[in-house]
Amino acid sequence: MTKMKIPKIPLAQSIILFCKAKGIKHIVISPGSRSAPLTIGFTHDPFFECYSIVDERCAAFFALGIAQEVKHPVALVCTSGSALLNFFPAISEAYYSDIPLVVLSADRPKYFVGIGDGQTIDQENFYGNHVLYSANLKLDIDFEGKDLINKKEGPKIFKKMENSLERFLDLQLSVQRANEKEINKAMNISVASSGPVHINCPFEEPLYETIDDYSIKINSEEHLDSDELVSDKEINEFARRWNESKKRMILVGVNTPNDLDRELLNRFAADKNTIVFTETTSNLHHDDYFPCIDKVIAPLDQEGFLELQPDMLLTFGGMIVSKKIKAFLRGYQPKHHWHIDAKKANDTFFCLNKHLKMLPNEFFSSVLPLVIPSETEYFHKWENVKKQREEKHNKYLKSIPFCDLKVFDMLLPSLPKKANLHLGNSSTVRYAQLFNMDRSLKVYCNRGTSGIDGSTSTAIGCASSSKEQTILITGDLSFLYDSNALWNNYIPNDFRIIIINNGGGGIFRILPGHKNSGNFDTYFETTHELNAESLCKMYGFEYLRASNENELNESLLEFYILADVPKILEVFTPRVINDEVLLKYFDYIK
Repeated sequence: MTKMKIPKIPLAQSIILFCKAKGIKHIVISPGSRSAPLTIGFTHDPFFECYSIVDERCAAFFALGIAQEVKHPVALVCTSGSALLNFFPAISEAYYSDIPLVVLSADRPKYFVGIGDGQTIDQENFYGNHVLYSANLKLDIDFEGKDLINKKEGPKIFKKMENSLERFLDLQLSVQRANEKEINKAMNISVASSGPVHINCPFEEPLYETIDDYSIKINSEEHLDSDELVSDKEINEFARRWNESKKRMILVGVNTPNDLDRELLNRFAADKNTIVFTETTSNLHHDDYFPCIDKVIAPLDQEGFLELQPDMLLTFGGMIVSKKIKAFLRGYQPKHHWHIDAKKANDTFFCLNKHLKMLPNEFFSSVLPLVIPSETEYFHKWENVKKQREEKHNKYLKSIPFCDLKVFDMLLPSLPKKANLHLGNSSTVRYAQLFNMDRSLKVYCNRGTSGIDGSTSTAIGCASSSKEQTILITGDLSFLYDSNALWNNYIPNDFRIIIINNGGGGIFRILPGHKNSGNFDTYFETTHELNAESLCKMYGFEYLRASNENELNESLLEFYILADVPKILEVFTPRVINDEVLLKYFDYIK
């Protein structure tokens, strides 16, 4: 059993005790010296599950993946200087995706800032508007004459305090209480509001001294103000407008698996004048839902858009992936748009009328008794359109050569039941949106900021903390960009990565632009001839590859079987035909 070692520095003790009080067990540490008091305290306490990840950018996304899975804050520890800058991509993703992280950045005393000292930057409030709260802690007062204000004043304060130990203890106690208040507030906010917070922790040398037991006690009571309750009047107003509407639409964005009582939503949407649009990342399934939005939206002309335009739109969940549904609802706005979320509402379609600050389960429970069932042709018409599109979809897939679209058609049915499926951004998640997903899968994607930078690290974080198998499907650029994610000692043997390698950023070939020029190839598509085989050798992954349908089918037969090491399957597709196949797909299904 690990012998307990307690950092001597009171501030470090406070942080560790608060993490225990708030149940923050997972601690992701990027090695460094200034953060030594925290590292020593966390790693010598069996309460904590500690991870050592050298690359701070990977570490932060790894922590994000754990937090997604455990649905509770995960702490990130780093040294001073540029270390916390590298956390920023994952912090912004956590902010926009409502994922709880607690950043514990070690800092130098204030008198070192701005004098040219190494590994020293201005760290206070560094993440600005991308965290829910910034706690800038105070340096403990050292009776040897070092002070939190500046070095020049230290000796003066020491002389004044020299004959008054009681006064010194009072000052230190006031610093400690102020720090505890800030730590408590930050952690409470992360738990209650599900998002990232930043706690900046200045430490003075010596950093490595330890004691056998805690020298302080903390008060971890919660003092957060409760949110205003949604009134009965607002619920009744919604029900009235909903009942009056002939064309009702529900659109669900990113939704955590198993968060919503599906029976409540099913009962609410059971009447036949309601269309429920879901996305791959919505993690909601029903035979009457419309799970592949772009199949319905993409082929429509003006007359079709007018027929689909809802009188009332109800939204909940996070970010929307489909550009087509966003363009449609911005151009053909509903008369009323209400959003349900306990925390925030994005005016994505520039017509938001009302934000009900409550959980979707609470909303549907409250409003169900007030909803009057009715039936119009709205649902039936679009249900027929959905069936026609699906028939065209299946027919088209049988006619196309080996390409990105064909690969997704082959991959998605092969996925093991009940697995965690992580999707890379850009083209990967958009291709997945075109297919009906197995209902047992739990689907994740970093859609908060929609960057390609941390998909692999996030998936590995999920895999390290989940009982279910985790599979990542990603593009070549996204994988190569985050290849340091494989520099990780916590990857389970059943973890799988599928790389769609089309030799560049294939998404740019789909977007409007001048293709097939040297400038485009270099600065937009960024063509390359790299593969993952050498990385697999270096990091101990089993490597499989496929370049056609037969090879892919053969590889999939053994790919998911448990082995002594994790596996990567790299699928090579022709770079220059993927965009043509996809664009013709939307023409074909009209």
